[in-house]
Order: sequence, then C-alpha cells, then structure tokens
Amino acid sequence: MRYLGLDLGTTSLGIAISDKTNTIVSPYKVLKFPKEKYEEVLEELERIIKEKEITDVVLGLPKNMDNSLGFASMRSQKFKELISYLPVKIHLYDERLTTIAAQNILIATGNKKINKQNKIDAVAANIILEDFLRGINEK
Repeated sequence: MRYLGLDLGTTSLGIAISDKTNTIVSPYKVLKFPKEKYEEVLEELERIIKEKEITDVVLGLPKNMDNSLGFASMRSQKFKELISYLPVKIHLYDERLTTIAAQNILIATGNKKINKQNKIDAVAANIILEDFLRGINEK
C-alpha cells in the first residue's frame, strides 16, 4: 500500500506522497489549473498514481470550525466523485487548519516566499497525509 495526500484549492492541487512503508511522507508537487477546472489535472494525477503505484488517496475535507460542511467541503466531495474512476481507494479526511499549519512550518524553517502557494499547498497535503496515517497506525 502506498498513499497520496491531496490538498484541493480553487486553482491548485497540493500533492504529498508516502514511502512504500507508509512511515515517511513528503511533499511531492503542486498541480495548477484555471479556477475550478479540476478536470485539467486528471491526466497528471492518473499518471502519478500509476507511476508511484498508489493504492489509496487521502483528500482533504475542509470542514468549518463547528464541524459543519461548507462550500469548500462540497468542492472536495465533487472532486472525489470526479476521480472515483481511478483504481484507488479514496478517503476524505478533515483538514481544518492545515493551511495555517503549513504556513507556520514554512515560516519556522526560514522560507521567505510563503505567499508562493505552491509550497503551502504541498506542505498542507503533507500534513493531511501524515495525520491520516498517524490515525491508522494508532488503531
């Protein structure tokens, strides 16, 4: 089993990947696309899944702080439906505050260009996947 973590935005998709033992997670890349044109990343996402032998995808589900589902959550649910043809199991995972955590990590590690969304999205995907895998390992 190998996992891919996804942080979906309106114009980008942050991607993180686990190693083959699912103990180490690393930011992988960010795919950019025109606003809400998610179908433009499908071919590249499919290529990554095949090339890296991914079995499971963990897609961030941005819930509101009161645990309700808002517009961003609906976007993730629609994206899950869009990628449901892929030969992987898709997990939705609560990603509240991951972007803020990613920004804090980048600041703490001396990255001066944190407003470059590419780094933030990949690190946020990394946090989503790490948290998900930690939850599995604690069971």
